[in-house]
Order: sequence, then C-alpha cells, then structure tokens
Amino acid sequence: MKFQHLVILGITAVLTIACTKEVSLNTVADKTPSAKAVASPVVGSGSFKAAEHPTQGKVSIVTEQGKRYLKFDENFKTDNGPDVFVILYRSDAPPQYGIKKQDYVSIARLQKIRGSQRYALPENVKLADFRSVAIWCRKFNATFGYASLPG
Repeated sequence: MKFQHLVILGITAVLTIACTKEVSLNTVADKTPSAKAVASPVVGSGSFKAAEHPTQGKVSIVTEQGKRYLKFDENFKTDNGPDVFVILYRSDAPPQYGIKKQDYVSIARLQKIRGSQRYALPENVKLADFRSVAIWCRKFNATFGYASLPG
C-alpha cells in the first residue's frame, strides 16, 4: 500500500516538473523583444478606438536597425475573430464595413488579441500614403478598431 502511494507521488512530481518546464520554454519563445531590451526611435503613434468591436491600446511606428515596425503596447486588446489582420488604411478612420482593396495594405495576420506585439512593415510601403492602422476581419470585411497616425 505504501509502495503504491510512493509511486503515485513520484509520477505526480515528474509530471508537475515536466509541465512547469514546458510552460517556461513557451514563455521564452515570444518573438517580440521587450521595449526595455531595445530602445527604438518612435516615428509616430496613436491610440486605438473601437469600430465594430471594442479595441484599445496604443500603436507606435518604430525603427530598429533600419527596419520599421508597428508596435502594439501591453494594453492592446480587441475581440477574437475568424480572419483578423493588421492593415494600414489610407484615411484617418476606416469605415466599419466595406473596406475597398485600393484603400489599404495588409501587414500581417493578428498575432494575438491582447498584449504587446510587433509587425515588420514591408520596405516598399510608403507610410506617408496611410493615415491609420486598423484591426480588420477579412472574412466579414469589418473593422474591429483603428488608430489614427500623425501625418
């Protein structure tokens, strides 16, 4: 009887340690460097506003080693959706529905619905042509939220 308890206790300990190590490895795998680790000059920034869904937080355009990035702060938050992207839009405030292809450029699929994250801007994108960053659902052509950028 005591042997069974020791075996169960041993298995539980091994599983607990294995799960803890797995979680630790996953948290290290975040590809977004922290703002404290790298000081990047901010080119422009704006605060997210709700459109079709509640969206909040700040977005900045930063340059790092000659590359430009959209950087969402740790307060970024929006709703989940089936086909959500980060886009640059030509006007200050994209419509809630019916964005036309010629009015935006897609940057990337949204990485996560909350927290700090960043997106590399393609070198061929001329930022002066775009006035806002939007969280956009491609499937329903709906703007979840947006942030105006300084012109």
